[in-house]
Amino acid sequence: MVCFKLNPTSFALAAAVVVILAVAAPRPAAGASAHLHVYMHDVLGDSAMMVVRGPRGNFGNTVVMDDVLTEGTSASSAAVGRAQGQYIVASSKGGFELMVTMNVVLTSGTYAGSSVTVMGRDDTGVAVRELPVVGGTGQFRMAKGYVLWKTVRPDLLELDIYVNP
Repeated sequence: MVCFKLNPTSFALAAAVVVILAVAAPRPAAGASAHLHVYMHDVLGDSAMMVVRGPRGNFGNTVVMDDVLTEGTSASSAAVGRAQGQYIVASSKGGFELMVTMNVVLTSGTYAGSSVTVMGRDDTGVAVRELPVVGGTGQFRMAKGYVLWKTVRPDLLELDIYVNP
């Protein structure tokens, strides 16, 4: 076992350095938030694949996705990231409600290299749905927030992501 003895002056100096470094460490601005507006191209049979077919009707159907996120509605718009995850048809009676789990992985712009994790219920019968942001990585580490999610057409969703990093 190695022991170091510091005289009181050295100890005080070391403690002061630790405090200064802790105070000077970069932190997100208090109350800082981000709004991301993207389009998710969810093309079944291409970027989204059904991997489980449920036992009756659609209930239990599971789709894995790696969808392109773009700035505009066109698939040829500038790509800004990927939506990677899965959705499961979670309603056994009537409607078409999904359990969605996905990472919004950003590949360009201010937040390139960061991601936002979304997990929640998507009632596809409602025009605008709200899903919770439950975390993230990079600039969105431990993020909280929500996504407003609209179906533009069956293969295209409009996402407004509001996060507090």
